[in-house]
Amino acid sequence: MNKILQFLRSMRFGILLLALIAVFSVVGTVIPQGREIAWYAETYQSFHGVILMLKLNDVFHTWYFQGLLLFLGLNLLLCSVLRIRKVRKAAESEKGKAPTAGARYELTPQQAADIGENLRAMRCREETYGETRVFRKNGFGRYGSFITHLSILLTLCFGAMALYLPKTVDRSCMPGESLTMDDGTVIRVNSFRIEDSTGRLDFTSELEVQLPDGKESGPREISVNHPMSFGSWKIYQQTYGTAGCVTVKNLDTGGEDTMTLNDLTFLSIDGVNGLWYQAVYPDLIRDPSGNVTLISNMSGSFPNPVYSVQTASDGVYTPVLAFPGDSLQVNELQFTFEDPVEYPGLRVKYTPGIVNALLVGSFLLMTAGLYITFFCQPVMVALEERSCLVAGPKPEGMRLKVEEWMLDRKEKT
Repeated sequence: MNKILQFLRSMRFGILLLALIAVFSVVGTVIPQGREIAWYAETYQSFHGVILMLKLNDVFHTWYFQGLLLFLGLNLLLCSVLRIRKVRKAAESEKGKAPTAGARYELTPQQAADIGENLRAMRCREETYGETRVFRKNGFGRYGSFITHLSILLTLCFGAMALYLPKTVDRSCMPGESLTMDDGTVIRVNSFRIEDSTGRLDFTSELEVQLPDGKESGPREISVNHPMSFGSWKIYQQTYGTAGCVTVKNLDTGGEDTMTLNDLTFLSIDGVNGLWYQAVYPDLIRDPSGNVTLISNMSGSFPNPVYSVQTASDGVYTPVLAFPGDSLQVNELQFTFEDPVEYPGLRVKYTPGIVNALLVGSFLLMTAGLYITFFCQPVMVALEERSCLVAGPKPEGMRLKVEEWMLDRKEKT
């Protein structure tokens, strides 16, 4: 049992865990997470079976990745945090004692007096044991390693909270419209484009976010791999789509309305006569005999959009292919086909604000721990009338100061 505990708290085991976590994190960054199975089959034709079998499409929620995080937490707990007792005992054992081992220097009375004054100027704590005066500096430095490891453990815990606590929803939104989240946050899509002015695919949305307290983000652009963060929200450009756009005008009343359509829809007043909207396609191909084949798979903007609809008039259904600018009339209704509307599919993630604050706090604690560990090492100087002894885990800095003070006194005399 002791051997198992020694292995679990060993540095070798901790480094192994960190390396494995780093590898899977890189995999989770390189392979897009949470896509449809068909997307992986199309994108990774030769390896999609392995990706799905190992669940590399959702690696951060796999049992083995979560197990690595748990073991790393256990390693940090065993190898550092639980050793605080030993650190405290070592600190307590030094109280009331003068150091007996370290670098010893022979001094003149004047040099000893100068060193004592300099140590007091450095605000060292002074204690007297018989004829020996002991100056202690940076006693809290013994806890630097403990603070560093504790901060790493806290960062791991809060990082896991940031990874698993957020609520994520996928929503589509037409340009010019808004999404209202459960807490009242409003996400407005100002515009969306699939291609830039040169025809290069860039899938960019311009968004504005307004928090429940009224704070506004102002217009910001997001694109693939370049999300937007505001308040407790993070918004990703997840996918995209193209919707049909039809203007319906009542010729009798003069009223009209423009609608964006994604699904099979029947546009009618009386429920009998009207237009069945089916879909909009990127383009079509006509063979020499006049047969038409609609193209459904094409990335980017639609170069020659084609509407597939059916008119319904007194029980007679007529299939029609229409292009932007075309109009169809069914009784008193006139249907005009507009240019299709490109819209983004957004992934919206909400992380409680306290989690981000805790993560920042853990990083600050880590910075403090590293500073204490490397720059605030505890040191002791046992000073007598004609000698002094410098002791501590890393006393080199104090030894150099003592030697400098000795040299200064020698030059003065």
